[in-house]
Amino acid sequence: MIQHSVKIGWLGIELTPVFPPHASAFREAKPDLLEGLKGTLTNPPKDKNEKDPKDKDDKVQSPLDQFTILPLMDIQIGKLYFSFTNPSLFMLLTLSLVLLFLYFVTKKGGGKSVPNAWQSLVELLYSFVLNLVNEQIGGQSGKQKFFPCISVTLTFLLFCNLQGMIPYSFTVTSHFLITLGLSFSLFIGITLVGFARNGLHFLSFSLPAGVPLPLAPFLVLLELIPYSFRALSLGIRLFANMMAGHSLVKILSGFAWTMLCMGDPLYFIGDLGPLLIVLALTGLELGVAILQAYVFTILICIYLNDAINLH
Repeated sequence: MIQHSVKIGWLGIELTPVFPPHASAFREAKPDLLEGLKGTLTNPPKDKNEKDPKDKDDKVQSPLDQFTILPLMDIQIGKLYFSFTNPSLFMLLTLSLVLLFLYFVTKKGGGKSVPNAWQSLVELLYSFVLNLVNEQIGGQSGKQKFFPCISVTLTFLLFCNLQGMIPYSFTVTSHFLITLGLSFSLFIGITLVGFARNGLHFLSFSLPAGVPLPLAPFLVLLELIPYSFRALSLGIRLFANMMAGHSLVKILSGFAWTMLCMGDPLYFIGDLGPLLIVLALTGLELGVAILQAYVFTILICIYLNDAINLH
């Protein structure tokens, strides 16, 4: 009989497998099997969920991590689950900032006779939205009632976009569900305004005058599809521009920071190129934040004009 002792250190026991005499040829022909058995018994198995400490610092940060939604407060009512997340927090902060800003600027009867810089900014926003409503919405009367909605939409989007440029903040308008919810709610309101102003005659926008009756069903379908996609295009345009711009800035800034931390003078000199590009893109993204708020608002005015005047 052939005996080979194998000690299992992590179990604190020693095993002595016994092989019959004719197993010596198998042992000599297959020495790797015994070595493998010994290695398996002497080393404890690793947990699949256990991470190697060497991989701790090798995690690559994704540029999309900045758009992660994190629950801050869980609220459950019966089977309904609500969660107060970081987008909710930053939307609440943005709304509070806008209200406080307008309150402190316009208190005591609307400000000073000689406006300061903050009051001039509020007056600039007011006159800009007022001119936008007068120019884009046709008709001589009744259009001023839409001024509060247009003004709130422009101010909210503008402050949300600019707030997203602050480091370690959260860009609310970079999420499709938020922009889609805003665009669809305004689109439904515009449709209701169209029915309230024109009644069932509002449906005539989908059927031009003089169309042959056999072609009417196809033309109605062709007109309803682009009309419904107005709300979708509003949300996608705002979401795509904000997310793409922030992701590009994140990628290039991470590349510039990596080159800066190399410790080599050549890398330090070469870092000036990506760093200048990041500064230029930051300025460009600031302009895009203002422009997208303007584009969203002016398209709302155009759609509102079409619903009122059936253009």
